[in-house]
Formats: sequence, C-alpha cells, structure tokens
Amino acid sequence: MTAIRQKDRDAIIQSLRSGVVPSRGLHHIQVGRKKEIEEFLKDLDRIADGGSTFRLITGEYGAGKTFFLSLVRSLALEKKLVTVHADLNPDRRLQSSSGQARSLYAELMRNLSTRLKPEGGALAGVLEKFITSTLTEAKESGVSEGRALHAKLEHLTEMTNGYDFAAVVGAYWQGYENGNDQLKADALRWLRGEFATKTEAKTALSVRGIISDASFYDQLKLMGRFVRLAGYSGLLVCLDELVNLYKITNPHSRNANYEQILRILNDSLQGTTEGLGFILGGTPEFVTDTRRGLYSYEALKSRLAENKFTQNNNLVDFTGAVIPLSSFSQDEFLVLLHNLLNVYACGVEADYLIPEDALQAFMRHCHKQIGDESFRSPRNTIKEFLDLLATLEQNPTSNWEMLLGHVKVNHDVGESLLNHDEDDELVSFKL
Repeated sequence: MTAIRQKDRDAIIQSLRSGVVPSRGLHHIQVGRKKEIEEFLKDLDRIADGGSTFRLITGEYGAGKTFFLSLVRSLALEKKLVTVHADLNPDRRLQSSSGQARSLYAELMRNLSTRLKPEGGALAGVLEKFITSTLTEAKESGVSEGRALHAKLEHLTEMTNGYDFAAVVGAYWQGYENGNDQLKADALRWLRGEFATKTEAKTALSVRGIISDASFYDQLKLMGRFVRLAGYSGLLVCLDELVNLYKITNPHSRNANYEQILRILNDSLQGTTEGLGFILGGTPEFVTDTRRGLYSYEALKSRLAENKFTQNNNLVDFTGAVIPLSSFSQDEFLVLLHNLLNVYACGVEADYLIPEDALQAFMRHCHKQIGDESFRSPRNTIKEFLDLLATLEQNPTSNWEMLLGHVKVNHDVGESLLNHDEDDELVSFKL
C-alpha cells in the first residue's frame, strides 16, 4: 500500500464524515464505474480534438453524482483541459433576467481550474499563458508583439460578444506589459462577469458591453475558444444540482432554463461548438418527470429518451446523452470500505483499526438494518463506518464487535430524501 500524507488523509476523512465530496485524494477511494469512466475518457479526447460533448448524469440522492463529476474533472485536468464547475441554486440559473445567470457564470470563472491550479482561481494564469505563448511566437516569427496578439484575438471577434472579449484580453496584456495591476484587475473582473453596469465597464476598460444574463452561454463558448488559443486542449463545464431547475415553481422561468439546456445540447450534438464539453448532474425525476422535468419539454424528451433496446433487458448504453448511475454492488462496497480503512490508517496496514472480518460484519449489519438501499445510496453508511473507526481510535479499549452490536445506521429512506441536499452525495470509483 502507498503511504498517504496526513494532510490528504484528514481532508478525505473530514469531508466524508460531513457527507461531502473530498476536494483532494479521490484516487485513494475509487471503486467501480469502470465503463462509465471509459466513456467519459472518450468524451475528453473528443473535446481535446476540437469536438463537443453533452452528458447528463442521473442518480438518486447519495448515489454519487457529485463524486463522479469531481472525478471526471480531475481526469480532464490530466488531459490538459481547463475545467469550470458550479452548483445551481435559486441564485444561480442557466437563464434569467435578474442576475442569476450572470451569478452562475461568475461562480464558474472563480472555480476555473488547470492542472497546475486544480482548486480554482486559475483565470489569471490562463491569461498569462496566452500572453507569454503569443509573445514567444511573435519573437520566433519576427513580427511585432501587438500584431501577433491581434492576429490571435481575431479568432474571437467572429463570435457573439467576441470584440469586447478580445478588447478586455488586450487590456490585460497592456496591464501586464506596463505593470498596471489595476488594469489587470479590471480585466479579470470583466472576464469573471463581475461588472454590473455597462457604464462601469466603459470607464474601467473602454468597452461597451458586459457579461449579462443573456450572454451566459455565448461567453462560455468564447472561453472555450480562448483556452484553446492559450494552449490548452479545451474547456469542460461541470454543473451540479440541476434539480434546482426542477424546483422552479414558475413554468415560464423553468421552461426558459430548459430551453437553454436544449440550445447547449443541440450545439454539442451538431458539432457547432469547438473544444467545449458539458457534464450535468441531476436526479432521475429532474429528467423523466413529464410534468416539471426535462421530459415536460417535448424537444428535450425526444433527444434524451432512453434506448428502448436496453429497457427491461438488463443491458446498458453509455453512448447516449443521459447516463444513469447504477446501484453500488456489495463487492464494490466491500472494496470501498477497505479503501476507507486504508486511508484512515494513512496507508499503513499495521495501523488498521479493525481486521478484514470486521468489514464483512459491518456490511451484514448494514444489510440487516436497511437492506440493499445501503448499497444504492451509501453516503450515510460510509459516514457510520468512519464514525466507527473514530470511536475505536478515540477509545483504544473498545471492541468493534461490541460496537457493531449497538450501532444503529439511521437510514430512513424517505427522511433522507426530504432532509438532504443533492450536494451531500458520495460514492467511489475505480478506473
């Protein structure tokens, strides 16, 4: 077993005990989902080759959608893609007229990540990589720096809002060359969608437009083109908590957001976008509910419909736009518990708090208490297992057999669905 740093161990354990996905060390607890991951690796290659993709991951609360999105993001970074991610909520939507779409865009840009800066905040680094690579090319080709920069930015001006985008990147270059930190900061603010009025943007950067609710998707397409000009393979956009669109009570507002999804889906399937991929996470009812879900929008229903040849035949098709996360098998769950035990001991087998037999006993206990549901939505079961290890660690004289006889895994399914948000999901995967 490979030793695990105490810092990574603590981050993983604390996150899992809190019911959230760890921000680091995902590879230490990966189990299962091999076919799904293989399909997404193809998607990432397609993006890097200048194509486009659209995927919608579905699963019940606790089935592991958030973990899956995080894992795909980490794979994308290894393939030299830039990633952005955000959770939707009442203040962040795909389409709005009151600032929610601009708020979502701003959150995405704050979370922009590269392989060198995987935890977000990498927008300035992407800009400076674009500038330095352009200056290097100018020197090698013998043209002026300004002309080389203009030639590259010309590729953006043909797109919607491209002139303003190119002008702001040019302003950042001027700040970079002249040591004007305020100009650089203003350019970053504009690119993050933080200017609320056109007057403010014109005063700071001499541009007429700003990133608004109406330009949300167009700006993502611009950013996808720009990161490729900067030398990256493409842009992957990860959006979680799509169930918040399902919860919108106003039908007009809800359908407007579904229209935005349709637009993104059509562009991706028709190949009209370049080096841009979308992966969305939502619950099954968000997709299949014919009254309020995506299936209530006929154009989306026809495009997202399940492959009829896989229905009732125990067959799978991972090439469609919608990928449902399958139930967690008992064998996979056993491997996951072993991985958690290993992480808790920092990868030192001699420091394991319980023997392998205890894993089987814990699984039998979970199955007896709540049945197969523990393997379909393992979030709370994982928390109970880590609580067991914490109790043994803090009380060296205690006995795991005695504790298992008294531990009650609180898994009232109905209560779980009512009281837990989708961002509490957890499951593990293995390539």
